[in-house]
Amino acid sequence: MCNSFDVLWLNASPILKRFDKPLVQYLSEYMKVAQWEYHQTKDEASSIDKAVALLYKFLESYPDSVHLAGHGMSGVIALNFAQRFPKKVRSLTLLAVAAQPANTWHAHYYFQRQLFSISREQILANSVRSLFGNQPPHTTKKLIAALDKDLEQSPSQHSLFKLVHSLKGGVSMPMMVCGSQNDPVVDPNALHDWLNWLKPEDNIWEYPKGYHFFHYFYPQQVGKQIMSFWQPHHPRSLEVAALSSSISTIDISRN
Repeated sequence: MCNSFDVLWLNASPILKRFDKPLVQYLSEYMKVAQWEYHQTKDEASSIDKAVALLYKFLESYPDSVHLAGHGMSGVIALNFAQRFPKKVRSLTLLAVAAQPANTWHAHYYFQRQLFSISREQILANSVRSLFGNQPPHTTKKLIAALDKDLEQSPSQHSLFKLVHSLKGGVSMPMMVCGSQNDPVVDPNALHDWLNWLKPEDNIWEYPKGYHFFHYFYPQQVGKQIMSFWQPHHPRSLEVAALSSSISTIDISRN
């Protein structure tokens, strides 16, 4: 592995990675950020374990521990990896990840499918309003298609037949959990449940708005909080970054 980086941003949803882009670009102004993507094919069984194993294979030969970060399902993968391979992780940053990690937007979708006798498209339209707020009709149509695709591509183990639960628990390295106060998926109660697992050096931060994809709508506000969290754990890199006008982002994909 010839390229070096400080931060590894995970993405397990090719169709939704566009919503990470503004925040990743902001962080890349201060830190060396690499992006690792997990692409699950239609013929693969949904498995977080497989994603974690592939991530370990990627980081196995990397000499330094990294700041690991991810939103939603990608954050769930980051959490699982940090719990299994703590020596590889300098700090963990989770966005819109509940203390019950299985509480993703996919779980909310399938719960509604079980509860209401309405069509898949109607529930996806409801999901768009919940996750992004009210949007113009043409934007809503595009977001419905994106969420529909994410249901196929995500390694989530939820289905119409069964909603799964994961073991709760924290990590040994410093951890930051970010959320939005009007996120219907990881609502304030789900976010504050993390208090049962936090260490003195850990941090919970909430933004008052932005719904589930708050980091897309407010990348600078979220980015400043994350940088403040990283600074005590990586002061030298941040000092060097402050003197640099630009730092490139490394894109690393798993196809």
